[in-house]
Amino acid sequence: MTTPIFAIANQKGGVGKTTTAINLSACLVERRQRVLLVDLDPQANATSGLGMPKAEGGSLYRLLLAGGDVRAQIRPTAYRRFDLIPSEVDLAGAEVDIVMARDYLHRLGGLLRPLAETGEYDQIFIDCPPSLGVLTMNAMTAADALLVPMQCEYYALEGVSTILRIVEQIRTTGANPRLQIDGVVLTMYDARTKLAQQVVVEIFQHFGDRVYESLIPRNVRLSEAPSYGKPVVVYDRHSTGAVAYRRLAREFLKRHPRPAADGEASPPGVSEPEGLDGVQPAEAAAPAPAPAGPSEPDAAAPAAEPPAGAAGGAE
Repeated sequence: MTTPIFAIANQKGGVGKTTTAINLSACLVERRQRVLLVDLDPQANATSGLGMPKAEGGSLYRLLLAGGDVRAQIRPTAYRRFDLIPSEVDLAGAEVDIVMARDYLHRLGGLLRPLAETGEYDQIFIDCPPSLGVLTMNAMTAADALLVPMQCEYYALEGVSTILRIVEQIRTTGANPRLQIDGVVLTMYDARTKLAQQVVVEIFQHFGDRVYESLIPRNVRLSEAPSYGKPVVVYDRHSTGAVAYRRLAREFLKRHPRPAADGEASPPGVSEPEGLDGVQPAEAAAPAPAPAGPSEPDAAAPAAEPPAGAAGGAE
């Protein structure tokens, strides 16, 4: 079975794109999915957020220029069934260098498509830079579908409208006619503010069932986890951020059902898996201590369903 490839992209920075890439991947691994995360951002935040080093030569830079076997760049993380292609600052040079190569928009697809056809993974995610440059365009031409994290603020709709326009151009020009919008993931939701609630209602009215109903809240633990090099489900598995991403993973698998690794399905009725394999049980189960100093309280946990009146609407 061919592995689907998902690009996680938004040209606007600070919308929870890398946070979603790491934590959605981790929650799917909890549910016995085999996941490959490709860090295509030269800032390498997904790499450091999983506790991996930013090693020279570790990114896809050389392969994007000269080709080769992408497996050479795959690194195992601390968690079984969860692999990473790391990034480093040299990848920034690809924005300039690969535009001089033939078929420069299809370089990443040429690397990932043979791997996807083997079915070694259940999901492949690409964490894109916060721009619409050459690397992000490569991700879109390589991907089957696009996940768009969107912050619950007023200007968010403008950014997503731009992404939708780009996707349509990629399809109509033949660069990647199979590319689809898988969905919009609403992040940094604060139920205490009327503005956030109004934005959610408006987004559902514009995009309808393209929007994932699982709302990702503003959460201190989500912000702290990358500094420890851990997904939030390991750093503090009972936090509202961890619960929200588990809910998103369940919703994602309803849209994209895949058999569990090794034929092992998650037990029926289990809403929260026991933790990522490869982590010591005490570390996985115990909430991490809060860093010294004051911190802001978590935003209210998101409801399982969108606010009243948000569901439906024209796409």
